Amino acid sequence: MTAEQLLTTEPEIARQVEADGPAALIRSSFAVVAPRADEIARHFFATLFGRLPETRDLFPVNMEVQRSRLLRGLVHVVQMVDQPAALLPFLEQLGRDHRKFGVVAEHYDAVGVALLDAIATIAGPAWTPEVEKAWTDAYATVSGAMRTAARAERGPATWLGRVAGHRRIGWDLAIVEVAVSEPIPYRAGQYVSVETPQRPRLWRYLSPANAPRDDGRLEFHVRAVPGGWVSRSIVAHSRVGDTWRIGPPMGRLHIARNDSRNVLLVAGGTGLTPIRAMLDDLTYGEGQPRVQVFIGGRTWDDIYDFAHLRRLSYANPWLDVIPVVERDDTGDGGAEIGTLSDVVTRYGSWADHDVTVCGSPAMIRSTVAQMLVAGTPLDRISYDPFTLD
Repeated sequence: MTAEQLLTTEPEIARQVEADGPAALIRSSFAVVAPRADEIARHFFATLFGRLPETRDLFPVNMEVQRSRLLRGLVHVVQMVDQPAALLPFLEQLGRDHRKFGVVAEHYDAVGVALLDAIATIAGPAWTPEVEKAWTDAYATVSGAMRTAARAERGPATWLGRVAGHRRIGWDLAIVEVAVSEPIPYRAGQYVSVETPQRPRLWRYLSPANAPRDDGRLEFHVRAVPGGWVSRSIVAHSRVGDTWRIGPPMGRLHIARNDSRNVLLVAGGTGLTPIRAMLDDLTYGEGQPRVQVFIGGRTWDDIYDFAHLRRLSYANPWLDVIPVVERDDTGDGGAEIGTLSDVVTRYGSWADHDVTVCGSPAMIRSTVAQMLVAGTPLDRISYDPFTLD
């Protein structure tokens, strides 16, 4: 629906609500304001800090990352608003995760007022009573799920970890080992938020590259990305002995054992880390499915951990790993040439596989879109929403 179509008379809107439900109104109204998403974020935080000045201390001085994260979360809720079975676990994770900020009921109320005021201001005439009710009801559902999950959680809001190892691999990549104060109850494939002393109040999501260990240690593979305040500081400035704060585990990526379906894993760059953790977990015990991995990058240097994956595949007959590069400067011919999305779909539709895609937002968008065109069912494809724009 276009912006012009949204600006209809009230009887027409009433008929639309009856035909399509409030989810259609939420998506249609969001389509109107989405081109001015940055204004929404700025208005939201200005209103929130004006109503509750003490909340400003919960956020970093530079708000660019927070504005981006707000919009990513908002987009995901808008996309999934009429799919409660898929949306509820995401909201529950957010509620548990927000405990690390010391969020209380008053904050949720102020956030709701600020968010709806921001959208209404940018929407202008498109903000009708019906649209307002749809958004108000949706936020009540979102905040209710988050509050309920936060109240029910009995575990720590954060864990403390000490950097026990920091190894640079090239100028933009580091492998960091963190020893935690007590084991974090995460599942292989999940991610956590971290706060470092170099960037206080700036939290970044990282996936452990290992399955849970008896000693509780976590291994993170961090690439310094353009504009990445936290990632660049971790790669260049983290030191052994630094203390990190780590939030509760999030994410739904998982490989089921004793399942009749085969598994396809597609990873670009450091998107490998949750896949590496899931493979690490599968090497123990029995009941492994047949697993096919495509790991890609622009050049061989981007597939920094391929030697480890190759050794893993040699030791486990249920695992096969195929490297993919867009440009092979070595001339060895040991990799498929092309983008990950091109190469994966070149092998078929994978309709009989459970598919997991991990990587940059652009890589995920391209791969998922091309797989859908090739015939992969959408409900068989998994990825974590916080990696999406």
